[in-house]
Amino acid sequence: MAQRIGVLGGTFDPIHFGHLAIAEEARVCVPVDVVLLMPARVQPLRQQEKISSPEYRAAMLERAVLGNPGLALSRIEFERPGPSYTVDTMALLRERYPRDCEFFFIVGIDALAELPRWKEPERLLTLCRIVAFQRPGCDMDPRNLFLKLPLLRERLIVLEGPRLDISGTELRRRVRQGLPIRYLVPDAVAEYVQAHRLYLD
Repeated sequence: MAQRIGVLGGTFDPIHFGHLAIAEEARVCVPVDVVLLMPARVQPLRQQEKISSPEYRAAMLERAVLGNPGLALSRIEFERPGPSYTVDTMALLRERYPRDCEFFFIVGIDALAELPRWKEPERLLTLCRIVAFQRPGCDMDPRNLFLKLPLLRERLIVLEGPRLDISGTELRRRVRQGLPIRYLVPDAVAEYVQAHRLYLD
């Protein structure tokens, strides 16, 4: 039976329970055999933001998924320079996995709205299906995109999912202000942030 693989990309700076809840929901509800959590080296639409090193973000993610065989860290975007374009990453995954694998790229509904601006969105839809999660405060109707991307109509799965309103920006702010992030991130991640004095600069 062909393997079904979910892919959840992001900066993960730091990874938090919002990310993990979405990954687990996709694993069960799509369903897929495993969800690869894939930190971006540089996100093309967020190149001006200062982010932690790939090593720190990967280490936090490794600690976050420990004990869940359905979630795994993928370092594939750290292997190549420059911005992390999703279409290039999915093409590379297609080369590395058996040809009959089916891929599901997981995004928030707010990111889905930007899909026409991504690199080669039509080609991306031939490489994977898109799983879009509803987000707090975002009620975008994905059908508005079908005129621009007709293939999306048959390649899109929309899930309600858990709406945990946690953001990396807010977590980094809390650390700078000396506020706790426990219960917003796994304990192992909170301990790593403290041990390495992340987000204080």
